[in-house]
Amino acid sequence: MIHQFTKENIDTIGKVLGATPKPLGNDVFRFEVKNDEEQRKLALEIHLGLDVNGEPMNMVSVYAYSTFLQLHNCTAFVASDMLQQVTFFGKSGSKTSGLIVEKASGCSLYANVDESIIAGDFTQLPEDLMMCGIALSLTESMDDDFSF
Repeated sequence: MIHQFTKENIDTIGKVLGATPKPLGNDVFRFEVKNDEEQRKLALEIHLGLDVNGEPMNMVSVYAYSTFLQLHNCTAFVASDMLQQVTFFGKSGSKTSGLIVEKASGCSLYANVDESIIAGDFTQLPEDLMMCGIALSLTESMDDDFSF
């Protein structure tokens, strides 16, 4: 399932990150997220409906100091005011990847995580996997009929 982003979705992402979305053409939105206190900044770009071999694909890119991250096949996202972050998800079979962008200009990437880690008891996981299980647990309730 490919998520069809709406203007309201883009505005919600901007609100949570404290950044104004800037359209770059018809299908790309850029957010510049700054944390002056810690002298950090990053840019988030959401590419909508890229044509890849005749199939539409959403892609999320993060540009930060000495860092470039991309999440292909973004199928869902959760924007959390409480956590002050947006988590973008991509699923392929039993594997999930998540790209988390924080209002404080931080970002994390968890790639190709098996659903057994996400659906299992995270307290039983080794410490190095525990954060991944917690961070991507938002996807547990999502299925093919998930909508925003």
